[in-house]
Amino acid sequence: MSVSRKDVEYIAELARLKFSEDELDNFTNQLNEILTYVDKLNELDTENVEPLSHPVEGSNVFREDVIKPSIPTSEALKNAPEKDEQFFHVPKVIGGD
Repeated sequence: MSVSRKDVEYIAELARLKFSEDELDNFTNQLNEILTYVDKLNELDTENVEPLSHPVEGSNVFREDVIKPSIPTSEALKNAPEKDEQFFHVPKVIGGD
C-alpha cells in the first residue's frame, strides 16, 4: 500500500492544515517510507505467537491505603487570607454579582 500526494492533501484538509508544495511532497515520501518499514512486519512468522491483551505484563503498583489523622482545622486555616471558624472564604466565581 502506498500513499499518494492526493491522499496527503485529503488528510491535511481533514486536519485543517495547510502545507506548501514542498511539504506535501516531503510528507508523501515520508509516509511511504514508514509504510514500507511497517510492511516488513508481514515477513515475521507469528504462527506460534499467542496474542496479548497488553504488550507489557505488569501488576498493580498502587500502594495500600493507610489511614492517618488529618491536620486540625485551625492549622489548615492559619495562613488563609479570609476565613471563618471552619471554612475558607473565596470569591464567588459562578453566577452574577
